[in-house]
Amino acid sequence: MLVVMEVKATDQMVARVCVLIESMGLTAHPIPGAQRTVVGVTGNKSKIDADKVLAQEGVKEIIHVTSPYRLVSRECRPEDTVIDIGGLRIGDRNCVVIAGPCAVESRDQAMAVAEHVAKAGVRVFRGGAFKPRTSPYSFQGLGEEGLTILGEIRKEFGLLVATEALDTESLDKVAEYADIIQIGARNMQNFSLLKKAGKLKKPVLLKRGMSATLEEFLMAAEYILAEGNPDVILCERGVRISADSARTTLDLSAIPFVKQTSHLPIIADPSHGTGRRDFVIPLSRASVAVGADGLLVEVHHDPANALSDGAQALTLEMFSGLMEQIKTIAKVVGRTC
Repeated sequence: MLVVMEVKATDQMVARVCVLIESMGLTAHPIPGAQRTVVGVTGNKSKIDADKVLAQEGVKEIIHVTSPYRLVSRECRPEDTVIDIGGLRIGDRNCVVIAGPCAVESRDQAMAVAEHVAKAGVRVFRGGAFKPRTSPYSFQGLGEEGLTILGEIRKEFGLLVATEALDTESLDKVAEYADIIQIGARNMQNFSLLKKAGKLKKPVLLKRGMSATLEEFLMAAEYILAEGNPDVILCERGVRISADSARTTLDLSAIPFVKQTSHLPIIADPSHGTGRRDFVIPLSRASVAVGADGLLVEVHHDPANALSDGAQALTLEMFSGLMEQIKTIAKVVGRTC
């Protein structure tokens, strides 16, 4: 249920409505908009006494949400959510590129890539300190040492940092270093992790699970918003189908669907979405063309010797070329990059 406040409703009126909702054993989520505030209501397992809420000063109307995901839906918030991270706005008319290696392998490796992507115009550096791998014998990341290196990169190059938290145990430590906390595809339905991330005041980059429907994807985001964190960036990263032309298939149709259905920003990960270096650039171009709010791209100074996902990492030269191409496409669709 949504409680729509009048345009002239004061903060005190909104607060009184929230107190009333909480007194009913429910949870109130005030959502300021461009013209008026909406209060989302969650936790109801039966019909709510809507007349009691409607009688409150400043309340304009009540809307019953039809979609299973309430807080992430356009019904709840018609305007796009724009996430401001140190002056970088994600979900606005700019197309944000998040780039770096799959894993932080060493200080020298991470610094070399960070220097290049920063010069190319990137504002957010990605790199995994903790790596969930299919094989227990594969490189699992440097752990806290990798986080320390990411902290050095932020200081040296002025870049924001995005890195993954694997579980509730590592989340607090990751939050100390990360400007954006990534929750990977394998953890999209790790509900305890989603809930804990929802209690933090840090933006969350949520990746779609490899076999997840779009409804399941949006419901996973709902867990984070329901805990009080509205700053969620969705990421389409490819789904598994029977074709063997690529590791996964980047679902480009997910981007316009999410833009129509949800107010949250959505970016594309053409690196994991294909697993093939030669596919990353064309699908990056396509992602920008269909309306993605950004890209998550893997870049390595020596992909042939990368400890993780070298086959999908762009070389430094290829990445520079990609940045020039997507700037042109972004301009055509009314964006900047």
